[in-house]
Amino acid sequence: MASPTENDRALFLRAVAGTRPLPAANRVEASLPPPPEPRQRRLDESAALDASLTAAPSLEDRLDSGEESAFLRPGLRRRVLVDLRRGRWATQDKIDLHGLTRDEARAALSAFVAAALAQGKRCVRVIHGKGLGSPGGVPVLKQLSRGWLAQREDILAFCQANPHEGGSGALLVLLRAAGAGR
Repeated sequence: MASPTENDRALFLRAVAGTRPLPAANRVEASLPPPPEPRQRRLDESAALDASLTAAPSLEDRLDSGEESAFLRPGLRRRVLVDLRRGRWATQDKIDLHGLTRDEARAALSAFVAAALAQGKRCVRVIHGKGLGSPGGVPVLKQLSRGWLAQREDILAFCQANPHEGGSGALLVLLRAAGAGR
């Protein structure tokens, strides 16, 4: 930048003629304005938090927290379990284990699964109950039936049934296709 010439100085002095400098006590130091406040982002985050606190947990949330009875044979995609939970497999048969003793329930479940496999069925419902009639209200058959099903190689996956199909008192079970290799 070029330094001002005599002519520039003369023009400036003529322009500011009659002005006085501000007193030192009347000066304000200029500062940068505060950064903008991201109000919409804050509103979006608040809405997302509210939705997560009030919405029913997703399948993945329930599986991760252990709230849902679920099993997936190792090597299968998690999508199989998601599809089963969402009802993409039609339930072809069911068994109700209410009122059976532990031994009776195991025998009945084993016979039921064998018959379903022999008939080429792929998706069945096992109603084990919620344990409301059990001593102490503990769902004994719920835990036992999960263990029995997980031990069988012909069971690919199972998950808690939807509320209209028994909810936490029932399981949807996906069976291996007839003739499928182990």
